[in-house]
Amino acid sequence: MSYIVLPLLICCVLYLYCRQRKAARMRFIDQYRFHPAIGKKVRQRYPHLTDQQLDQVFSALRDYFHICNRAGRRMVAMPSQVVDVAWHEFILFTRAYDGFCKRGFGRFLHHTPVEAMQAPTLAQDGIKRAWRLACIRSGIDPRRPLMLPPLFAIDTELGIEDGFKYVLDCANKRSPAYGDGYCASHIGCGSSCAGGCGGDSGSSDSGGGSDCGGGGCGGGD
Repeated sequence: MSYIVLPLLICCVLYLYCRQRKAARMRFIDQYRFHPAIGKKVRQRYPHLTDQQLDQVFSALRDYFHICNRAGRRMVAMPSQVVDVAWHEFILFTRAYDGFCKRGFGRFLHHTPVEAMQAPTLAQDGIKRAWRLACIRSGIDPRRPLMLPPLFAIDTELGIEDGFKYVLDCANKRSPAYGDGYCASHIGCGSSCAGGCGGDSGSSDSGGGSDCGGGGCGGGD
């Protein structure tokens, strides 16, 4: 029986270790205090932001880091201009950022440039992945969203002039937002939304895959 019990015991130990490590990384990201100078740099770019709005920016940046952890080593596009500015300023604190990455991800997280959809109803893989994981984190159905996750809503909410505007119903010709911004409801769709929403062609992260389920030991190794 030992040849059965021992492998099961090893699997249980590895499983518990992975869960504990994942939980520790989540706590570290949630509790991390960004240097005040980062907020000052963000405000230099966007002087209209209040202290409370800056807190929203850093909360959204934490959301992005969490979904990067969940995506493992798959690329996750940054959909927000203001959050991207905060991330870039954080990276300039090289030692602090390197230490943050080691504890938060178990690896160095390289900067992914801010990216919008190629067209109002055409999304590339990085944005699709960001959309699905951001929706899952916020308890939103990525294929039938009733609201925008923070990362996709923040540029509009904070009045970021050079930001990216995502709306739920911009493809609806009866909507006042028709033709304005990017259609968030199309991001979770396949090559066409006419026949309903489907995942990426050949992708494993369209619901229940490794991106959505957090396969392995939580990613980031």
